Amino acid sequence: MASIELLIKNVRVVRPGDADGTPPPVDIAVNDGTVVRVGPGLPEDDAATVVDGRGLLAFPGVVDAHQHWGIYNDLATDTRTESRASVQGGVTTALTYMRTGQYYLNKGGSYKEFFPEVLSLSDGKAYTDYAFHLAPMSAQHIGEIPYLVEEHGVTSFKIFMFYGSYGLHGRSTGQSEFLMIPEDERYDLAHFEFVMRGVQNAREILTDYADHLSLSLHCETAEIMTAYTKMVEQEGSLTGLRAYSASRPPHSEGLAVTIASYLAHETGLPNVNLLHLSGEKALSAALTMAGAFPHVNFRREVTIGHLLADVDTASGIGGKVNPPLRERSDVDALWRHMLAGEIDWVVSDHACCRDELKFGADRGDVFLAKSGFGGAEYLLPGLVGEGVRRGLSLQAIARLSSANPARRYGLLRKGDIAEGFDADIALVDPDAAWTVRAEDSESTQEYTPFEGFAMTAKVTDTFVRGNRVLADGEVVGDPVGRYQPRGR
Repeated sequence: MASIELLIKNVRVVRPGDADGTPPPVDIAVNDGTVVRVGPGLPEDDAATVVDGRGLLAFPGVVDAHQHWGIYNDLATDTRTESRASVQGGVTTALTYMRTGQYYLNKGGSYKEFFPEVLSLSDGKAYTDYAFHLAPMSAQHIGEIPYLVEEHGVTSFKIFMFYGSYGLHGRSTGQSEFLMIPEDERYDLAHFEFVMRGVQNAREILTDYADHLSLSLHCETAEIMTAYTKMVEQEGSLTGLRAYSASRPPHSEGLAVTIASYLAHETGLPNVNLLHLSGEKALSAALTMAGAFPHVNFRREVTIGHLLADVDTASGIGGKVNPPLRERSDVDALWRHMLAGEIDWVVSDHACCRDELKFGADRGDVFLAKSGFGGAEYLLPGLVGEGVRRGLSLQAIARLSSANPARRYGLLRKGDIAEGFDADIALVDPDAAWTVRAEDSESTQEYTPFEGFAMTAKVTDTFVRGNRVLADGEVVGDPVGRYQPRGR
């Protein structure tokens, strides 16, 4: 009987802690889903399965820390199809956001009842490993945080700051109905403060989990967006994605970042993640707050969409997303900050929205379109291709795409290719030239804002705990993904 279940030969292993540069060829030995040895010239006669890595780059599987399964399609369907799309982009672990209220399961109530249903609907259907971030929408949810940590290994929570008086796609006056919270409660700054206090309380009473317990924030300011949306629509000179960006202006993000950061300081919550910062003003505010409150351990996130596309280059209003795609100058600013080491991880913010739902009665009116789009398929290819061109090292890409989010979110066996880690591996051809076509994606979304983009790197093979789920660019086999309780 072979002593090694899987041997991946002749790959250049990119480790997040190594010095910059292209590493030499080595082999990776895997048993029981775990890396047991990495080194040159490992014997083939001891292996049940041998895969020729062809000298390709081997990255730690991407920990895509920001997806939205089940927001527009039913959760069971999305878990299967969007995880298939994810492995095309080198993703081996997807962290997907979930909340009560309209969209997702369209239910309110207790997470003690809601979350087991989420786990049941997704079980056995994912091609990636996966976990969930949860949003405490009501006072009841805040009280359930310790239960969610201990019972289900949920270590990350979220606030959607703009829901205070704004809906998912635009103006909203029916907050209680949209969020399905008690009529005598408000989803506002006071609630945000109490969520922070609830997470910090959990850190204090569940000390074994404290390092991995964090709160993430979608930072936009509802009042600014409401006023600017009215101005943009009344003035009428802007259309498409530029109109949408103007209706949710960059300083709305900067202001929300500032408010959130002060509340973190006030409540003593040290682990704060600032999500999908879209440009210079948001990043500048985040860095200013890090200087003002050095005791808060901020993390700064950007998406591959904001790194690759802008209001002019995205393919139509299918590129509507929150926060919006910005000007090319903001794209360049994000890359400058990333090269300076001021961004912690890159995500897809994957939210599959099919054509029939995405576009309103007037396909040219951005304000009628739904917000969000898929993009996990392009996460590692886009980051490697554009990143290397701009001077980002391979090792930095491994940190940004895998190691950093894995450490922050308590995925203790993810984020590296080393002995004892899960055998989550993405093989990348850094010299492959190809063009993005929505029809080539495994997602059920029929369009992509990246349509026609020229890519210069491609994921050829993806392994989830040693299971080959992408082979020579094709999704293969059955779903092998498992729910990942975190911080244990």
